[in-house]
Amino acid sequence: MRRAAPLLPIALALALGGPAMSDDAPLSPAESDPDRMGWMEGFPPPEDKVITGADPSFNDFPKLRWTVCHYRELQPTVAVRDGAGAARDLERAIDPAVGEVRFTPWGAEAPMTFDEAFDANYTDGLMVLHRGRVVYERYAGCLDEEGARARGIHGAMSVTKSVTGLLAEMLIAEGALDETAAVTDLIPELEGSAYDGATVRDVLDMRTALDYSEDYADPDAEIWAYAQAIDGLPAPEGYDGPRGAYAYLPTLTAAGAPGGAFDYQTPNADVAGWLVQRAAGEPLEELLSQRVWAPLGATREGYYIVDSLGIASAGGGFNAALEDMARLGQLMLDGGMAGGTRIVPAEAVERIAGGGDRAAFEQSHYDDLEGWSYRSLWWHTDTDAYAARGVHGQTIYVDPDAEMVIVRFASHPVAANSANDPTSLPAYAAVADYLRTKDAD
Repeated sequence: MRRAAPLLPIALALALGGPAMSDDAPLSPAESDPDRMGWMEGFPPPEDKVITGADPSFNDFPKLRWTVCHYRELQPTVAVRDGAGAARDLERAIDPAVGEVRFTPWGAEAPMTFDEAFDANYTDGLMVLHRGRVVYERYAGCLDEEGARARGIHGAMSVTKSVTGLLAEMLIAEGALDETAAVTDLIPELEGSAYDGATVRDVLDMRTALDYSEDYADPDAEIWAYAQAIDGLPAPEGYDGPRGAYAYLPTLTAAGAPGGAFDYQTPNADVAGWLVQRAAGEPLEELLSQRVWAPLGATREGYYIVDSLGIASAGGGFNAALEDMARLGQLMLDGGMAGGTRIVPAEAVERIAGGGDRAAFEQSHYDDLEGWSYRSLWWHTDTDAYAARGVHGQTIYVDPDAEMVIVRFASHPVAANSANDPTSLPAYAAVADYLRTKDAD
């Protein structure tokens, strides 16, 4: 049974981005500021200012700008503990010139500054690290530093996939997970599904040839059945379909042979999470806490949104503080080292940073990302830079050549990154050029 007006559960909205705005021109960043909008203010809030997880509009713009910092109040979650050790400080060496770096957006004639791009992309938090030091830091929206929320938790959305990919590569490097193994040898529950015949590597590189549509305009697209299955809230009356990701994934069928073209499909990330947890013998939240988050010296406890069975969403459910995501990006730049301690095997970072099969990527529909590739749930650019990317503008961008890390949380009105890439990717490249020039001087 399908709802007449399907609602993406929060975990899936984080991974994919549902309908984010109306056909009208969106409010400006200032006009849509959560404080100015007055969402959930008052005891109780006025009826027209209430946002709940049961409301189909919770992730629509402009409510989105409040929601991205409050997912824990709207959906069941599980903690990623930051450990008992002290947080590892990030050194600040703020360079005002970074905000004045100029670049020309794709398809535009007039240049803009990095500071102007901050607003154009509805940024909630942005941090640039150069050689391990913070050279740019700015907050707005639900992370506005004037509201003492700079250390607040924000949805990472599909950046979650890359966190899952990192854990997978760690296990591969340690011999606990075989990338050449058949998925069904490790997860027999998937026998007879689309994953029968696929390898672990096919899953991590999104080359599984699923017969699966994420077309929101199609009421019969598989996305809606997936949405109902992984919803952490109670099932609607009369629903008798699968409950939880692990009940839904075996129902997927294949449209072709695995190992061919790259096709970005969120169920692959949930299968990757299943593989990681089965190989490690630990739930995703415990594995991330023990192996990365606590050793990294995170300042805040993170959390995952979970399905009705308490399974963490490996494709879009992670939430964290911006500063801690910066630590994660710096960990990648430093080859898996943090504070003189090896946290991630060097081989795992090298394999991610090396990128994937560009020919397979070329067969996808990402025409603006010429020369890119995809490996282990990370995006690799046409240079040596690589990134974790999530809808509405979430980013961890690592540029080894410039010794630079950029992390961003945002609440852009449009979910797809194609809406903010024209004012994001050339901006990152321009800042990298500035930092390299500064080094030369």
